[in-house]
Amino acid sequence: MDSPILELHDVSRTYRAPRGSSGSKLHALRGVSLSVMPGESVALVGESGCGKSTLARIAVRIEQPQNGTVLIQGQPVSQLSRIESRQSRELIQLVPQEAGASLDPRMTVGSSIAEPLVIHRRGDSRERATRVADLLQEVGLDDSLSDRYPHQLSGGQRQRVAIARALALEPRLIIADEPVSALDVSVQAQILALLRDVRARRDLALLVIAHDLAFVRSVADRIDVMYLGRIVESGPANDVIAHPRHPYTSALIAAFPDPDPRQRNHRAAPTGEVPSAVDLPPGCSYASRCDRAEPRCATDDPVLVELAQHRRVACHHPID
Repeated sequence: MDSPILELHDVSRTYRAPRGSSGSKLHALRGVSLSVMPGESVALVGESGCGKSTLARIAVRIEQPQNGTVLIQGQPVSQLSRIESRQSRELIQLVPQEAGASLDPRMTVGSSIAEPLVIHRRGDSRERATRVADLLQEVGLDDSLSDRYPHQLSGGQRQRVAIARALALEPRLIIADEPVSALDVSVQAQILALLRDVRARRDLALLVIAHDLAFVRSVADRIDVMYLGRIVESGPANDVIAHPRHPYTSALIAAFPDPDPRQRNHRAAPTGEVPSAVDLPPGCSYASRCDRAEPRCATDDPVLVELAQHRRVACHHPID
């Protein structure tokens, strides 16, 4: 059986707390475990500030965890040689949030897409130019855009350029961080279709980070729901959306209702303030916002347990 392309085991990441906070640390990730198999599409879903982007940066080694283990194709990153580490970086590529801001405004589109090829010494200048033209075509852009600058493109075009750049090194896993959050609805659908097509054509794995469960339904095989630095529910995408077991998942679905009236329900969207990631409350961090909370929830922190095959939930009172 193939090894996961990416594995995180019990990964934690903290930052220095903002000045004026009573605590000394901001807890971005708290014991997160996650894996992505070859060809699989996983969605990591949660509200802004829950730690999703931090996880993405750790997965591509922009940042390092304080605790836990990151494995690439079954090998701990910490044990890779320098050559192996360089090779493994090519396997996982990031399409960052706000793709337009991630493109150097002083570089042409062609230069931006070719930059990973230059860094990793792939081909000569003529071969790289051919490769850039092929990548632009693959993401639905004319190769005449190669000589333009990011400010001369629309938001959707810049997102396609960011995807082309991520594909340049023939990765096995693409991490797309909020790939449509800044785009119009019609353009969102186009980018979503592009990700599906690229995945099918290349047999790629995807880790899509989003806050909208309705968005990920058509692109994800599996959904992991994150709340305040932890995974609180995980399972097959259709099952999680149709039958959420954690109250927070249910509330997220209510916040982004299905456009089909027959699929809507009477769930309530999340209410109340998210607790501070600096001054973490005891017990379940969702208890103050949960209509199912009981005294135990305020003192005992639930762990992620398997309730059924492929369904894991961290809740003392999961939804039946």
